[in-house]
Amino acid sequence: MIPVCRLEDLPAGDSVRLDITPPVAVFNADGELYAIDDTCSHQDASLSEGWLEGCLIECPLHAASFDLRTGKPACLPARRPVRTHQVYVEDGVIHVLVASDAGATGDGGTGAAEKGSAA
Repeated sequence: MIPVCRLEDLPAGDSVRLDITPPVAVFNADGELYAIDDTCSHQDASLSEGWLEGCLIECPLHAASFDLRTGKPACLPARRPVRTHQVYVEDGVIHVLVASDAGATGDGGTGAAEKGSAA
């Protein structure tokens, strides 16, 4: 697990980028925490710099949006999903368990819910 930040340092509606390879973005969507690959599958824009609305993140480059729960694109121009990662909160610190390529389902997710809770 990779420590991200303290829970209080990621308020609702905000995101943080993990500079790992590949980069991962962690979002607080109205109290629910999600982690996805930070690179738009359409072009190489940082999704953590996009606009968050509910469980959708809109890419700042061409307005493709992705569902944070599944990683699937919600509209064009993106056609391929981004990976989702598991998020945990332990002792007030947000952690991400990065999905391995071998464990990815190819539909953008790793299977079960990847969200954590800020509650």
